[in-house]
Amino acid sequence: MTSISRIRVALVTSILSCSLLLAESGGQPEALDPADCALPALGAPHVRKVDVAWNRYYDHAGLGSILARLHKAFPDLTALYSLGKSTEGRDLWCLEVTARRVGDPSRKPGMYADGNIHGNEVQAGEVIAYTAWYLCHQYGRLDRVTALLDNYVFYLVPMVNPDGRDNWLHHVNGALSSRGGAAPVDNDRDGTADEDDCEDLNGDGCIAQMRIKDPQGRWKPHPDYPQYLMVRAKPDEPGEYTLLGWEGLDNDGDGRANEDGRGGYDMNRNYPYDWQPNYFQYGARDYPLSQPETRAVARFVLAHPNIAAGQCYHNSGGMILRGPGREGGAMQSADERLLEIIAQRGERILPYYRSLVCWKDLYATWGDQDTWLYAARGILAYTSEMWTPRNLYKNGQSPSDEDEAEFIKQVLLGDGFIPWKRCPHPTYGAVEIGGERKEWGRTPPSFLLEEEIHRNMAFALYHAGTMPLLRIGDVNVAPLGNRVYKVWVTVENQRLMPTRTAQDVDHRISPPDVVSLRGEAVQVLSSGRVTDRFFQRVAAVECRPERVPLETIGGMEAVRVQFIVQGSGSFTVTVDSARGGLLHGDSSLPAL
Repeated sequence: MTSISRIRVALVTSILSCSLLLAESGGQPEALDPADCALPALGAPHVRKVDVAWNRYYDHAGLGSILARLHKAFPDLTALYSLGKSTEGRDLWCLEVTARRVGDPSRKPGMYADGNIHGNEVQAGEVIAYTAWYLCHQYGRLDRVTALLDNYVFYLVPMVNPDGRDNWLHHVNGALSSRGGAAPVDNDRDGTADEDDCEDLNGDGCIAQMRIKDPQGRWKPHPDYPQYLMVRAKPDEPGEYTLLGWEGLDNDGDGRANEDGRGGYDMNRNYPYDWQPNYFQYGARDYPLSQPETRAVARFVLAHPNIAAGQCYHNSGGMILRGPGREGGAMQSADERLLEIIAQRGERILPYYRSLVCWKDLYATWGDQDTWLYAARGILAYTSEMWTPRNLYKNGQSPSDEDEAEFIKQVLLGDGFIPWKRCPHPTYGAVEIGGERKEWGRTPPSFLLEEEIHRNMAFALYHAGTMPLLRIGDVNVAPLGNRVYKVWVTVENQRLMPTRTAQDVDHRISPPDVVSLRGEAVQVLSSGRVTDRFFQRVAAVECRPERVPLETIGGMEAVRVQFIVQGSGSFTVTVDSARGGLLHGDSSLPAL
């Protein structure tokens, strides 16, 4: 009986036992653990060493606790460490996940994935933590997960901007606030930083919209959804309200409200490739990697030359974005084609998501993370903009304001909206405060959050599965006489991604792959790459014949190397690739 069959028998037995207990209890249910009486649905692990509810958003301490519990429960699969500290001193936690007893983790091809570089884009942190949780629990159960962790290493960083995340979760602010970091910025140039942010005037724990009754106003409640929507009055009809923006005061007395809130910069414009100053692109800060968070990420990536793939999670819009960030930016045609192929599978895994080029299909960016990963490090990277409202009604269409109001009313039963209530204001007099909650719009509701994070993880795992997977194939030996032999070594790449991208090769970012041959009683006389295996043409190396450097080993390709050796006994073939791993194969020369 297979392990899966044994699990099924155990589950059926458990469910039958629970049913018998219920029957014997006289109709009153026993106080049992429901998990012991359940048939688990497909998709998530049912035997859980670390139980986590994935229908909510956790703060820095909560996500850190999940990572710590995973590390404690799976010490053979994980390592937990901090990349550095945020502006406010929070750790940038990284959970490294791989089969630590299978190969050297530092020599496996790696995927780097992070989230929440924008503090309000909270589901980005959840998908990273979920990926770690899923990989740990499914190792040894699902063949594909087992193969991924045996062959590759995952560097999973849920929060690049934990300060912004915690501020968005715990403090009163709107859906678009807390995007940037926590360092103070004088946005209104009055000599004082962060002095005029929003305020919770009515003490309900939320920052909502303000409106005021005004005979000259041009807004009115929607006729069908008066509790949920405000619409512009037609040109020939009177309005009822003027909209006043986010709830707040004019704290600095300059005649404007909420114009200098917390922070005011964008860490995803702070990376060194194609960086432009703040006057060219808002939010860039003073110089590339000026912020401790981006500096910590860059140092980590530079210290791990085995990273071959990258995933950067944001919200929202349902987009699988790839570079370049600007027109004419760095992108080699071979790499572009591979990124396109991988993203096409992503569009199938993620309903209603679109594969897009950033500058062409969205807008231009300078100094963004995925462009830096590719252009400066040769890493094939995406930015995934998680969540699209087209997922609300499953028809693939972008919902209208009325559609969204209908969803709030009928599916969420009103949750997602703050009823309008009167409140005194020192400047405007009596205002009304209400409107959409900050959780609505850019983040999925609870029952769709689990779907969103699982599907995004599935795409990341598919992307990871295209990283180089090398194998030493045939090692053939032919005698030439006088203890001299010709040795052919075939090295196969069994996956789509080359060991070095075209960008990597063109800019010499990582060292060439090297195939070498050594033996105690074996001397290498000459060697080279076989350029035509039918006519046996060889591009000979000019020096150090015991090692043959290779520009790259292409995806789903095999490379053949020839050595002319003299001697006897055994020898070892080594393949050393920064992003393809370190392999050894033993063979021997035939006895004469």
